[in-house]
Amino acid sequence: MVKAVRFYETGGPEVLRLEDVEVGEPGAGEVRLRHVAVGLNYADTYFRNGTYPIPMPNGIGVEAAGVVMEVGPGVTNVAVGDRVTYTGFLNTLGAYATERLIPAAPLIKLPETIAFETAAAMTMRGLTSAYLMRRIHDFKPGDTILLHAAAGGVGLIVSQWAKLLGLNVIGTVSSEAKAEVARAHGCDHVINYSCEHVVSSVRDLTDGVGVDVVFDSVGKDTFMASLDSLKRRGLMVCVGTASGTIPPFDPQLLAMKGSLYMTRPALADYIADPEEKAALAGELFDHVGSGRIKIEINQHYALQDAVQAHRDLEARKTTGSSIFVI
Repeated sequence: MVKAVRFYETGGPEVLRLEDVEVGEPGAGEVRLRHVAVGLNYADTYFRNGTYPIPMPNGIGVEAAGVVMEVGPGVTNVAVGDRVTYTGFLNTLGAYATERLIPAAPLIKLPETIAFETAAAMTMRGLTSAYLMRRIHDFKPGDTILLHAAAGGVGLIVSQWAKLLGLNVIGTVSSEAKAEVARAHGCDHVINYSCEHVVSSVRDLTDGVGVDVVFDSVGKDTFMASLDSLKRRGLMVCVGTASGTIPPFDPQLLAMKGSLYMTRPALADYIADPEEKAALAGELFDHVGSGRIKIEINQHYALQDAVQAHRDLEARKTTGSSIFVI
């Protein structure tokens, strides 16, 4: 029997339930997919707690890797037996499952150099890192970035990719253990915000100038510090809201702090075009397959441990990537 995690009301991790489900035949444009590994992402908690409203009841999870078992009418981009990975939003919701039906369009063929577990740990994080490094800003060697949550899944990939581009990387973390992880993956300087002042540390490290770009996945708690860490006409990239959404503010604030730029990108808009998605995925797979970027899978869970997995994620007990192994 196919197993899937579902929830019937929004709330804390305890609303998640592992259930037996029926999976039918794939319809037009769909495939039946057997999962080998499933990704755990912070975005999953937003669906669960209602930040991202969805109909109830529903499945959860937007990223996984596995093997195509059946294809429906009209599917041409994949075939039975193909190794694939995927990530998305509403079109891929329901990844916490042993098997599922899914639209074929989001599926990305996996090269043999990428294991299923690696794919499940990096497709969302890796494609996010790819567009942050290759589409958001015209980086030049010597530019300096401030990277919050530097020991997280995206943080570890971004810091390694940034070093390939010749950037200076200042990371922030919450503990010395996480600082060691961040340094080992490319951060030139690490600020432990539990005992160090972020803005003054950044100014000291940049001779008072500030950084070219801030990647802020924390949100409410770090927003002002991020703005205050930027150089004149620097770019603020809001890529997540782990501490809560950013409160409304007057855009005049950006002028007052140095004619700053600000963007709130979403992965979906950078992989909507199939050619662009293929280009970003190809560059990501090349870096990972060659070993230039290493994917750290530091937490492994079973599907029946979904409640604990969400608790660990929200308590910031994880580093690197986390996956469910089927």
